Formats: sequence, structure tokens, C-alpha cells
Amino acid sequence: MTDHIISAKSLDLTFTTNDGPVHALRDVNLDIDKGEFVSFIGPSGCGKTTFLRCIAGLEQPTGGALTVNGMTPDEARRARAYGYVFQAAGLYPWRTIAGNIRLPLEIMGFSRAEQSERVQKTLDLVELSGFEKKFPWQLSGGMQQRASIARALAFDADILLMDEPFGALDEIVRDRLNEELLKLWNRTNKTIGFVTHSIPEAVYLSTKIVVMSPRPGRITDIIDSTLPRERPLEIRDSKEFIEIAHRVRDGLRAGHVDD
Repeated sequence: MTDHIISAKSLDLTFTTNDGPVHALRDVNLDIDKGEFVSFIGPSGCGKTTFLRCIAGLEQPTGGALTVNGMTPDEARRARAYGYVFQAAGLYPWRTIAGNIRLPLEIMGFSRAEQSERVQKTLDLVELSGFEKKFPWQLSGGMQQRASIARALAFDADILLMDEPFGALDEIVRDRLNEELLKLWNRTNKTIGFVTHSIPEAVYLSTKIVVMSPRPGRITDIIDSTLPRERPLEIRDSKEFIEIAHRVRDGLRAGHVDD
């Protein structure tokens, strides 16, 4: 069994289409350890979301090896090893916020008492206590996304996979949620895989930044962040932050040149 929470070795994924094969991922090698916050950044169509979906067992690689918690992604999915947060909050409009967060717990057969306890705990974690009886349409976009994160956290999986969860939000709300997500990560010590198009977001949030090239998706750089774990927003003006951002930008440019 591997020591890494997530491990990809020579991973390939080719989709078969009517127009011929589409090479989504090629020779992806990556290890993610417990408690790391890993961002995936690259242009549209570079395989960021595809790789996240492979980890989640939602796509099947066509070559190489991938393990999650020492299991195949499909085994890890059945073992409920991860929570998944999509780009859109995806809340059911006819369910209250508490009802939406409770849904995976109902499916998993938790007792009513434990459901209530876990719902309240995750509402507290994402600072939505007091909104449990509201419906999604009564909440702002940022609050809906926090409810979506709470739903992914409700069954307390070790891994949180997030596919550009703040991409549709305005910059002020996005900054606030970035701060809240870092606090949440610090409190829970989850292992987080996070897809983004934003260089500042990737640098601000991550312990490791994975830079990907245009299709076929390849890793052009893996950057271990030297920023401290405690990160006020003002850290984005620091020399260290700007240097990491430049390296990410250089990696993105190199991927385009290689292509």
C-alpha cells in the first residue's frame, strides 16, 4: 500500500469520439500526501477537471496507474473516501439548506440523530449557522457554494475534490471564500485537490501547484509553495507570492510553446 493519499504513475486518458481519438491526459505523474492543498491550473481543455474526475472514479484512465488511499479510484468512490464540489453549487431547490447537506447522509444510512449533528457541525464549519431552514434561492451565490462545500464535508471524507468552485463568483466574494476555505482546511486538515484558472487563487491557497499544458494534458511544472500556512490576503503583495506567481505563469507559457 502506498504512503501517498493520491498517486498517479504514467497516467493516460484517450477519449474515443466520432472525429477520432482525443488525448485528454498524457504521462501524468503526481503524488499527493495527506493534508496537502494541491491546485491544478492550466488553460481550458488541458485535462485539469478530467484528472480530478479520474481521482473521483468518474472517468476511467486508458493507461498507467492511479491510486486513492491505496485503492483504485472506483474502490475509493465506493468507500466514500472523498467529497466533490462542482463548479455550480448544484443544490436541490425544493430542499432547505439543511436538507441539501443531509442528502448524502440519508443515502449512506446515517441515523436521524447523527444526520442532525453532522449537518449542524458542517453549517458551523462554513459559517452558515442560522440559514439551515432557508432555500437555495434565498441565498447569494457565495452562500450557495458554501452550502455545497458543507454537503461535501458532511460525511467527513479525508479528501475534498473541488472543480473551480469559485469561478463564477465576483472577485470580492471569491477573496472572502478563499480566506474561509484556508481556515476550513487548517481546521480539518483535509487533503484538497482544487481546479482553478486563476493564478492568484492557486498561489494563495496551495501547498503545491500543478501547472498543466494544453491538450494532451501534461504536467509542465510542480511548484511546492514556500508561503507560510497562515496567509492573510495581504500576502499577495509580498515578493515571495509574486515570485511564485511568475513561476506559474512561466509554466503556463512553456506548456503553450511545447504544444
